[in-house]
Parts: sequence; structure tokens; C-alpha cells
Amino acid sequence: MTISRSHLRFLCVLCSLLMTGLIQTAFAQDNPVKFQEEVDQIVSDTPVPPGDIYLFTGSSSVRMWKDIGSYFPEVTVVNTGFGGSQTFELLHYAQELIIRYHPHKVFIYEGDNDLASGKTPVAILKTMQKLVGKLQAELPETEIVLISPKPSPSRWQLKEEYETLNRLLEVYADKTGGVSYVNVWDVALNSEGKPKPELFLQDSLHMTKLGYDGWAEMLAPHIP
Repeated sequence: MTISRSHLRFLCVLCSLLMTGLIQTAFAQDNPVKFQEEVDQIVSDTPVPPGDIYLFTGSSSVRMWKDIGSYFPEVTVVNTGFGGSQTFELLHYAQELIIRYHPHKVFIYEGDNDLASGKTPVAILKTMQKLVGKLQAELPETEIVLISPKPSPSRWQLKEEYETLNRLLEVYADKTGGVSYVNVWDVALNSEGKPKPELFLQDSLHMTKLGYDGWAEMLAPHIP
């Protein structure tokens, strides 16, 4: 079959439009700038306090833990959690949300939304390694604590991916100086090995006070 020049030009234009759409879609999916306003607001609302800072950051499970300081009143707590963030977005905003505070310790909760977006555990680990590397280069005295992604009823179909990611993060922390790992997965499971429903809000994703009580118990050994 012979294709006319006009038909060929049409196919070229169509392919160009399709590729542009695909590129724009991919960029929209992995575009950290979508959080710029929220990050600017956090920076504006959260000045750098004096003394040793214990900084908590990451996705909405941290952002919604409004009373972290009441669990650990003996230290200065700063919360810079933001939106439904992923690891690459925290990497992008590491200067604003972590480094500028020069924290004594930083607790990072990421990976939950990464898995839900379709990223693989290995890809998430690689991004986390970049984030940790950046922090250690800028803040060599800062201790880094990686909080395992939690189990939640709304994402239970991804159980195996979560378990793989948590294992990768644990092994990575064990082999990396200045990095620790906290398992908040097991404490959220019942005797049948499923998420405890009482730990979650109606969305079956975010946590109730009981859920944060469990987190505080697991994190307490890392806060003097």
C-alpha cells in the first residue's frame, strides 16, 4: 500500500501530538512543583527554632500528625510533612523542608504514595538513597531515621510491594552509617496479620490517634 505525502504528514503530526501529550502527562505525574505553594506556606509558618531540632517530614501521615510535640515534650519538634508527597518530591524540596533547619535528627516517612502511584520498591529505594546522600553531604552530623510505610486497608492489595519496600529500607539502613529504620508496619496489624481498623479514619488510609500512639511507641527509643 502506498502512503501519500499528505497522509504521511498527517501521521507525523499525529505522532508528534501524541508524544507531546505523553510527555506532558508523565511530567504532570512526576512534577514536584505542584507542591510549591504548600512548601512556601510551610517555610513561612515554620521558623527555625533554637536548639536541637527533631524534624519529622514526608507525606500526609506526617502532615496530619499535628500533635507530635505532645508525645515528645522533652525535645524541640518541627513538622514539615506535606500533601500526598512522594520521595522524589521530598528530595526536590530537601533544602526548604529539612536542610535549612539543621536538625539533630530527621524522621522521614515516604514510599507510601510512591507505591500507590505505581513505582517499584527498587525505584523508591534508589530515590531514597539519593535523598539520604544529599542530606549526609549537607548535614553530616544529622542522624536520619527512615519510618517504614504503614499498612492501610485502602492499599492492602499492595501488601507484597509494601513488605518488599520495607525490607529494602531496613537492609539499607542497617548497612548505612548514620541511618536507622523504624518498623511501624507490624504494630498496625492484628492477630490475623491485617490492618487494625480502629487505627484508621473513614478513608481507610490516614490514622486515628490510636495509630499515632503506636507510631510514638516505636519512635520513642530514637528520641532521648
